[in-house]
Amino acid sequence: MQTYVPDSTLTCPHCGFSKTETMPTDACQWFYECTNCHTVLKPKPGDCCVYCSYGTVPCPPIQAAREQSGCCSEKNNPQ
Repeated sequence: MQTYVPDSTLTCPHCGFSKTETMPTDACQWFYECTNCHTVLKPKPGDCCVYCSYGTVPCPPIQAAREQSGCCSEKNNPQ
């Protein structure tokens, strides 16, 4: 059974407002409206979702991928 951190604090790059949200586990979240300034956030190039771009914790699919490959996988640490 995989474990993941379900909550991430998003920080708006426009106004600096932060809010903790529970991330969806079954889909990437491509848009998020800041509750302070109402700017609609979109992922940065190369990121899969707004949590990976502006959150304190990456989304559950990225967390799962990191857990499966580990930080010291053989392809990243040739012998």
